[in-house]
Amino acid sequence: MPEISNCWNDATDYDYPALVQQLQYYLKLKATPIGMKRFQSVADLEEIEKLRRPPEDVKLATDQIVGQSRWLGYTIGITMDNLVGSQCGAVVGLYPRDEEFLSGNMFNGVWYGSLEDSKAHQNAMDCAPYGEYEALVVSPLTSGRIGNPDICLIYATPGQMITIANGLQWKDYKPLNLSIVGESSCADSWGRALKTGEPSVSIPCYAERKFGGVQDDEMLIALPPSYLPGLVEGLGALSQNGLRYPIPNHGLDVSPLASMGKSYG
Repeated sequence: MPEISNCWNDATDYDYPALVQQLQYYLKLKATPIGMKRFQSVADLEEIEKLRRPPEDVKLATDQIVGQSRWLGYTIGITMDNLVGSQCGAVVGLYPRDEEFLSGNMFNGVWYGSLEDSKAHQNAMDCAPYGEYEALVVSPLTSGRIGNPDICLIYATPGQMITIANGLQWKDYKPLNLSIVGESSCADSWGRALKTGEPSVSIPCYAERKFGGVQDDEMLIALPPSYLPGLVEGLGALSQNGLRYPIPNHGLDVSPLASMGKSYG
């Protein structure tokens, strides 16, 4: 078992099975939440129980690694050598945001109408800092195989996502911002969360849906595990106030006062 501490030096012994059980109870999630953790050395991967590695001759997208974990329950580890290119590696800090990456050459004429537009996109992406880590592992939170992950990933419908936001805001209120960098929107979720340590919401992009198995109605939030207990507490408090998911439709032509009275008194 690897060291429990993560990149935020958080060595708290979280009860992940209980936290996930509560998230499933309050949110009715389709797939289990997963954790993403980076390791300084490839040798660290040898300590992880039942770790899967991609075949040496197969190049994958990070979206696929995440998809295998959340849909198939895999604990899967990769290095930059396992990824299809710099775009996947840079977001999680396994590849530098070098001159070629920032140039925009790759997306010019594909996703953006000029080299200037493509370059602006590359420079707008939030990426984890490069240089400290050689490997990345993605694993279901309930597996307990990677200690505390650097970030947790929760895929949710828009209705579930606003409920998550409300739960996070029950205490220590902060607005939860969503940005859309466009293609490579993993930079809006796990890239920004690994960079800032703050909860980060995204609308998964074309590649995440085509290669990673993200469903048409799904959004994504990435957040360090330290936010999970507060999220569960907030969801529980909202539930006590009658503010639950799924959100029932009160009716378009009926006064809202009856429903509001149950929550506001």
